Amino acid sequence: MEQNLENNDTKKSKSESHLSKVLGPMHVWALGVGIVLVGQFMGWNFTIAKGGSLGSIIACWTIGILYISLIMINTEIGSVIPEAGGQYAMAKYLMGPLAAFNIGLMLVFEYVMLEAADALVVGQILQTLHPDVQALPYIILSLVALTYMNYKGVHATLNLNIVLTGVAFITIFLLLFSTKFYSPTNSILNLKEMTNGLPYGWMGILGAFQFGCWFYLGIEGTALVANECRSTGRSLPVGSVVGLVTLLLGATTTWFICSGLVASAELSESVYPLFDAALKTKIPFVIHALFIGTVLACLASANGCIADASRAWYSMSKDTLIPEVFSVVHPKYKTPYRAILFLLPIAIAFGFTGMLDQVITFSIFSALMVYLMTAYMMIKFRKMYPLGTIERGYIAPIHPLPTVVLFILTLATMVGMYFGYAINLISGFVFYFTASIWFVFHRYQNLEKGSFLSSGAGNWPRPNGY
Repeated sequence: MEQNLENNDTKKSKSESHLSKVLGPMHVWALGVGIVLVGQFMGWNFTIAKGGSLGSIIACWTIGILYISLIMINTEIGSVIPEAGGQYAMAKYLMGPLAAFNIGLMLVFEYVMLEAADALVVGQILQTLHPDVQALPYIILSLVALTYMNYKGVHATLNLNIVLTGVAFITIFLLLFSTKFYSPTNSILNLKEMTNGLPYGWMGILGAFQFGCWFYLGIEGTALVANECRSTGRSLPVGSVVGLVTLLLGATTTWFICSGLVASAELSESVYPLFDAALKTKIPFVIHALFIGTVLACLASANGCIADASRAWYSMSKDTLIPEVFSVVHPKYKTPYRAILFLLPIAIAFGFTGMLDQVITFSIFSALMVYLMTAYMMIKFRKMYPLGTIERGYIAPIHPLPTVVLFILTLATMVGMYFGYAINLISGFVFYFTASIWFVFHRYQNLEKGSFLSSGAGNWPRPNGY
């Protein structure tokens, strides 16, 4: 009898340590688009400062191809590894502890930095209400409120994101139709007068790639909630692909509206370009709508970033790559609450800096490093598990073309980043190299091999060559 009670306690503790499987395709869409949509309300316009108006739209479409390739790869591998952590979980089984540690850390900083950037824009746009408005209290308040939402449960969090993202996306098209773009004689858009072409030539396009990522950065985070999907093989591909199509449509529309309403010199320096475009219409309802849309987009993005960053941190802790104190799941809400709370002051600290482009740059750099390793992981995954050896929820077509495209465009983006942000690029490499040294000489000895590879791929067939 005592043994039965012990077994029941063991089963209960295991069930309490797992995240809830409550998400469907719409939640995955809301997570991916919710995180990224803010990039169409702010940040993308720095492409104009680097490459001019024409360089901006070329970067938008070219980087769109990068993310199409990335989503294909992420979705194929992610549908096979139904485990919290996304690209981190992939690295765990395909590359080993050191690579997994680095990718996990990069994911955390990608989303924490993006979260801080969202809060910065919320604070700055609220200052437009009155000169005496202080941004900092609103930055802190918004992050604390969203952290509390994530603490209470991922299902309610992403339900909120569906509403926030949907309303924010609609305001973009409200602004579009307010310009009467469909009427050549009555439209207030003037691309010929407002745009400046390619002032820096083809090198400007390369420089614009960095901020072109801002149109889509974070969509790959859909893989981080694979373990919380009711049907990973269905929810992950549908939510991710539909989300990317949504972003491609929104990104092109955003460039078209802003470039036709705001002069390129002003647009390239704007903190909230869509709101500035709304101001040019001089239509009160449209201005108010875009004010609300910008705030909601920032909140939806920060909300999704909290969810993704905490899942990556939780996964690293659960696998003993970092102290196990962060791997505890809330007994009632089934959320990694310690990871969620721990990352809050880090996001606030970066929000204190007020340096939007610097925060964005480190977020982009961290993401690009993950993309390079994801391309390598796809090659290794197909080699270890050829088609037919393991069931996939989605198969990336025309392999290895998406992998090659992802690798080349990611490297090109990093080269472009070097021209404008060389110190940031070098600092990023130094930071992750230093973290790797810490892991190898301090943390690796505490790694529990049983915990590190305890689930996920346990039922896979033996890979080719192993």
